[in-house]
Amino acid sequence: MEVFDIETGETKLLKEFDRVIEAPNWSADGKFLTYNSEGRIYKFELATGAITEVPSHFVDNCNNDHVLSPDGEGLYVSHHTKEDGLSRIYKIFFDGRMPELVTPLAPSYLHGITPDGKTLAYCAERDGEYDIYTIPATGGNEIQLTTAFGLNDGPEYDCDGEYIWFNSVRTGRMQAWRMKADGSEQTQMTFDAHSNTWFPHISPDREKVVMLAYHERDVRPGEHVPNKNVEIRLMTGCDETGWSEPRTILKLFGGQGTINVNSWAPDSKRFAYVRYQNRRT
Repeated sequence: MEVFDIETGETKLLKEFDRVIEAPNWSADGKFLTYNSEGRIYKFELATGAITEVPSHFVDNCNNDHVLSPDGEGLYVSHHTKEDGLSRIYKIFFDGRMPELVTPLAPSYLHGITPDGKTLAYCAERDGEYDIYTIPATGGNEIQLTTAFGLNDGPEYDCDGEYIWFNSVRTGRMQAWRMKADGSEQTQMTFDAHSNTWFPHISPDREKVVMLAYHERDVRPGEHVPNKNVEIRLMTGCDETGWSEPRTILKLFGGQGTINVNSWAPDSKRFAYVRYQNRRT
């Protein structure tokens, strides 16, 4: 697990693990990261390096789609339930309370939460199509935001809750998109000729977006697999001045699990990610 500093271009190793870990989230107070490994969620204290498991009881098969709750109580996670193995969204708590189910329908893969913590955004397969949905964080009726053919994934609110950034294959290659929180004004933001771009993560200051890119030779547009040579790209700007073309800031061995969810530090200067070691025997 590493941190990249946007201003200096330097990387910092936080810890090496002897097992697969994925998808760090950075806490709003800047003090810790959370990540998933072997179905559980863990908390990594940045000051000490101490690691503790977040108590989740029967929610023991979490994937790399999770977000921290703005109320500081815990996380919303995507957990493959025992009855059918499909992903459903739960809230788990740092204090050990029993998990709470949010999405009875499955599969549902969580990616975003509004700044007030009241609404979740997620990718879900319904009737054979993968689209973006929202739902009250306490559960209720889900609302479908996208209808474009093919995979629409990775929905993430900006810090004002005005826009949702996501990725879609609707133009034939996976690209970064953005829409209003109500699903209107769906706008393509990247136009990579030879790469498939996944998981655009907007910084807290709304002026930077990092995303994962696979070369077109390595994956089909709808795939985001592990153990590939990938790039992390940065796009900067704002609506008033426009957005830059994405530029590569990191090349690494990773892919699925490297930066699936938002991992920006509160200062918008650093983000966390996972690099894998390619060890051949």
